[in-house]
Parts: sequence; C-alpha cells; structure tokens
Amino acid sequence: MTSSMPSEEIEALLEARHSNPFSVLGPHPIEVEGKTLLSIRVLMPAVAEVWVLPRGGQPLQTSRTHVGGVFEAVLGPVGNDFRYRLRIRTEDGTEWECEDPYRFGNVLSDLDLHLLAEGTHHRSFEKLGAHVAEIDGVNGIHFAVWAPSAQRVSVVGTFNGWDGRRHPMRSLASTGIWEIFLPGLGEGDLYKFEIRSHSGGTVQVKSDPYAFRTELRPYTASVVHTGDAHRWQDQAWVTEERSRRNALDAPIAIYEVHLGSWMRGDGNRYLSYGELAERLIPYAKDMGFTHIELLPMLEHPFDGSWGYQALGYFAPTSRFGSPEDFAGFVDACHQAGLGVILDWVPAHFPRDDHGLRLFDGTHLYEHADPRLGEHVDWGTLIFNYSRNEVSNFLLGNALFWLEKYHLDGIRVDAVASMLYLDYSRKEGEWIPNEYGGRENLGAIEFLKNFNKLCHQYHPGILTIAEESTSWPGVSRPVHMDGLGFSLKWNMGWMNDTLDYFALDPVHRKYHHRNLTFGMLYAFSENFLLPLSHDEVVHGKRSLLDKMPGDAWQKFANLRLLLGLQYLFPGKKLLFMGSEFGQGSEWNCDQSLDWHLLGTDYHRGVQRLVRDLNHLYTSEPSLHEIDFEWRGFEWVDVHNWEQSVLSFRRRAKAAREEVLGVFNFTPVPRSGYRLGVPSPGYYREILNSDSEYYRGSNLGNSGGVHTDEIPSHGHSWSVALNLPPLGFVALKRST
Repeated sequence: MTSSMPSEEIEALLEARHSNPFSVLGPHPIEVEGKTLLSIRVLMPAVAEVWVLPRGGQPLQTSRTHVGGVFEAVLGPVGNDFRYRLRIRTEDGTEWECEDPYRFGNVLSDLDLHLLAEGTHHRSFEKLGAHVAEIDGVNGIHFAVWAPSAQRVSVVGTFNGWDGRRHPMRSLASTGIWEIFLPGLGEGDLYKFEIRSHSGGTVQVKSDPYAFRTELRPYTASVVHTGDAHRWQDQAWVTEERSRRNALDAPIAIYEVHLGSWMRGDGNRYLSYGELAERLIPYAKDMGFTHIELLPMLEHPFDGSWGYQALGYFAPTSRFGSPEDFAGFVDACHQAGLGVILDWVPAHFPRDDHGLRLFDGTHLYEHADPRLGEHVDWGTLIFNYSRNEVSNFLLGNALFWLEKYHLDGIRVDAVASMLYLDYSRKEGEWIPNEYGGRENLGAIEFLKNFNKLCHQYHPGILTIAEESTSWPGVSRPVHMDGLGFSLKWNMGWMNDTLDYFALDPVHRKYHHRNLTFGMLYAFSENFLLPLSHDEVVHGKRSLLDKMPGDAWQKFANLRLLLGLQYLFPGKKLLFMGSEFGQGSEWNCDQSLDWHLLGTDYHRGVQRLVRDLNHLYTSEPSLHEIDFEWRGFEWVDVHNWEQSVLSFRRRAKAAREEVLGVFNFTPVPRSGYRLGVPSPGYYREILNSDSEYYRGSNLGNSGGVHTDEIPSHGHSWSVALNLPPLGFVALKRST
C-alpha cells in the first residue's frame, strides 16, 4: 500500500523534525475515488506489525508504508466518533496493546493558553509539566512544555526507549506551548523533553521545568508524580495558628538549617525526611525556636551549591526522600508548633545542559546579552523577569510551595542582585534601563507581584528579603511604593556587629559606633537580625572562631554576641551549629560537630541559646514592638571609653520592660550605675556569665534594689555588677 501521506511528511517524521505531527498521525479523513474514508496512520519504528482495534469491531491489520516504521490502515466511512486501540507486534513475536496518543484532541483550553501567554496564570503548575488526566475514559499523563522557538518537541522516556521519533508533541499555535496526552503512563515513569531547535541544527534533551519530582543526582530525568498522597493533619495550624505565629508583634526566632549536614547517619549518609522529623523537630522545639528555615529544598545538581543553584523548581530534593516524605516533614513541624520557611532562589540558575539554559535553542529563560544575563561571580544565568512566561514560571513556583507544601514563609535569596543592573559589575559591563538608571525594572515589578500574590492567596505567611543595600521600602506595602516584603535581613547590623566582635577588646572603644550606628536606620524597615550560614563559610570561620582571646574569652564573647542579638530590636535568625559554638567552619559534606556537646563550654552556649529563646518568646517587651522607637530606649549609648552599652526594651503594656546591659571588655565592673524610670526591685532574669553557661559567675545575686540617686535623666538608679565579656538582663518586679 502506498501511504496517503506525502513523502516529505514521512521523511520529516522519521528524521524527528516534523513541527505538526498531529496533522498527519492518528485518524484523518482522505478522499478515495470520490469517497471520504478514514486513514489511521501510526509511526512505530522497530516493530513488525500494527493492528487497529476498533471499539466493538474486528482487528484491522495496517500496511507498512515506509520501511522506517510508518503504518497505515484505511477504513470505510465510520463517523466522527471512531474509537480504537492499537496492537503492536515486534520481530521476536512480543505483542501488546495501547492507545494511540494521536487520536486525542487538545487538552489545554484557550483561556489557559491566553493566561499563560499573558503571564497571569497563577496556577501554571497545574497546566504545564506532567499531569494525570482522563480523556474519553482513558487514563494517562498530559505533558505540556513552553518552547516557542522549537521546531519539534517530543516526550522521551523509559516508555518509548528515549526515542524522539515516537511521541512528538502538538504545537499550540503562537503560544509556544507544546502538549500531548500519553495514555497508560503513571507514577514513577521517567521522562524528559527532546527539543529540536528551529534552525534544525541542535537537538537537546531537557528535564521538565515543572517536574514535581526528579531523579537523584547525578541522574537528571524528571519523574511522573501523580498526586498528593500525603494526608495533612495541620488544618488548625494553617487556618488559625500560622497568622498569630507570623505576626509582626510575635516572637520570631528562626533556626536556619541545611538538612544535608545538620546531622548525618551511619557512613556519613543523609538522613531521610522521616529521620529528620524524628530528630530535628524535637531539638528545635526544645531549643525554643519558633521557626525552621530550610536552605533551598528545590532540586539542584551540585551538592556544593547548598541548593542555591536550583533547576528542579517544583521538586523537593530527592536527597532525603519523596515529595510525600517532605510534606510529612512540614506537617510534623506544624503539629509540633514550628513554622517552616523556605529559602527560595529566583535570582539565577545554573548552566547545566539538562536545565533551563538555552531551553529551546534560544535564550528563553535568560537574557541573550551577557551584560544582562550572566552572574559572573557565581557562574550562573539571570532570569529575564520582563518576559511574561518567565515571570509567570517563578510566581507560580512561589505559590506552588505555599499551597502544596503548606509552607509558612519564603525567604528570597540575593534580592540585591535582582534589583540592580550593575550588581557586581564594572563600568561597561552592564546595560542601563530605559530611563538610563541602574534599577532592574523587570525584577522590581516581579518582586512586587510576588509579594502581592503570596499575601493575597496565603494571608498570614511571611516573605523575607535577603537584601544588603539601602533600597528604600523593601518591607513596606506595594501600595505605598514598597516591595511588599514582611521582613528584611539587616545585613548592616550583622556585618558591623561581627566586625566589632572580631576586635581585641582593648581596641573596641575606638569602634563603639559599630554597635550603635544601626539604630539610625533600625526602624526604617521591618528588620530581621541574621547570624547566617554566609558568615561561617569560605574562610570566614565559625562564629566562635571569629572571637579573639583564649578559649574562655572566645566563649564569653560568643555568649555576649548572642545576647546582643536577642535583646536588640528585630526578629532573630541563627544558623545551625552556632547555637552550641561549632568550632570549625560549616562543611556541607558532613554533620555538625555534635560531639562537642560533651564539653562544658559548648553545653554552656547551647543552654544560653535555649534560655534566650525562651526569654525572648515569653517577654513581650523583647518582641512586641520591634519596628518602632517606642519599643526601644537607650540608657547609655555614649560609654565608649569602657565599651559598655545599655538600653531598655518596652512592651505594649505600660511599665512592661527589660533592661539590657552589655560589657564588651574582660574587665569586671562593680557598682556600675544606671538610671531607671521607676523605683523597686530589678530582678536579674539572665546573666551570660552564670556558671550554668560556663561563665565566671559574676552577677547581682538575683537582682538589685533601686537607689534614690539621679542618673541618666531619671530620679532613680541601680548599681550593678557587670560581668566580664558578659551581659545581664533585668526586669522590674511589680
């Protein structure tokens, strides 16, 4: 039999360069001697015979019309509702039956396509990628991918021998989206997209940008993941508790964690999500943290990127288990009363060949001009936020994590690199915006939309910016011309404070400004005070090892630093290991040094952090008014000569306050007088020099009574014993 298809169509199919396979494969009416008949065409390389199995009818053997594997059967008039299956026989006699993907029509609606092209489809993750579908009573997987400059796109996988000729997809006109419904596929099938560039010169095999699950590196295939197997038990948390725990007047003490190195199992293996739930959650809860922040959980090819160079934006990393296992971990956190914040990376992505780079043979997700599209420092590529579909990809991704995994917040990494076109670039290495400025207008609009949509769809969640510049209004609402974040990392406070603590105490009086300058801008944003992973890697040493002096002084300094962080205005974040004085720099390839807790010094730091967390969460004056002057008052900001600092923190309730006094030298100071607003007994509620924390145990015997001696603008004062390299916190008893 001679094929009813033109020879050029057949050659294009066999060479896997046909841009419209649905126009020639499957059922098609043809004219034969004045009659309209139905031709069914099948492309099935490397098989011997193919039969058409009409529903309710007799099998009809096709004819091979091309040696390369094109088969065709011509039927008489059968109407518009002709349904059939295929029977396949190989040369060795193996037979099986299957549905013909090319008999099914379009799946995506015109509205979906319009919104996806417009960049306003907020649930793009439900349409693109791989999804369970039932069409005409047939179960299978619907695949869809955006590749506007491709000549041909095929789904390849274990089910078709990774042969791009087998399942070329349908192009949906000018949208740039390709789709196909493949019957019979299901959970666990491996797949990728084989993409032939429009020029025809390049064929690439790409992982699915919207894949819900991926293989464990070094393998890179996407994995069909069919649904939400986890049954959530956190309804009360999501509907009631979350908003209260995330409120700006609530205590927020975040434990920043890299799951791959918090703790390891036998043989240095990763712990599973289940094992982490059993060990990490009780630990964080016992330590008094209110939230856990996870370094990026998005699937990433390189362990050493810590997740900050992601490619599987919709897939929790498979290093620790399945997506359901990750959901179980988050659920367990909520049931234990812990919020979960995800570190998210919309600033850049790596160059791996199976990823987003040159996805359809063109600069699709990234800018073509390296002056806009490359992060030279990191060797990565920058998203083109001005392209609707790219912005929609990222916005949908943020909403996906909040919805599918019930996350309580998103911390956005490297915001400064997104805001400025000249970020880490020399003159001539960047392109100004349309107004001649250095602001990245597309990124600004993207960040505003991100914050608006996250808070609109998920009220009560937190959005947090890691932003290191003086960009105004990062944590101000979008309608007030802000970026709309809930909180901003106070990088200035972190850098100034760590620089100060690295100094020998004898020199600190000349750098007193490092501790006080931050109050000039402390209430310009809703600040979070971080002591993060970035400060304990790449030769920066651990927090403990940054401190000067002998072992006793190092630990005293670390306790003093932690006390300053917890009593200062702003929410708190502490990277894992710092809570017990990790001695060495963080190494992502091994566990924290938990054996150090066998020594008194390290146990002392851990005890202090536990007590600081419980003090911080229980004392309203330490968290209720973090972002206004009325919650803070200097007592003595000018004592640079003795390197002593003192201030009061106030709560909303009248007369509810805590006095913090910090001695940044190893010199004990007795009878140190400070003015207080009211007479009475001031109870010492925390002393970092307590022997319980492995200090020298110099303090105030539980508290002090006021004297009617004027000081610091008040009629009353207290005389304190200030411990060396220590702080005391006091509260007036009523």
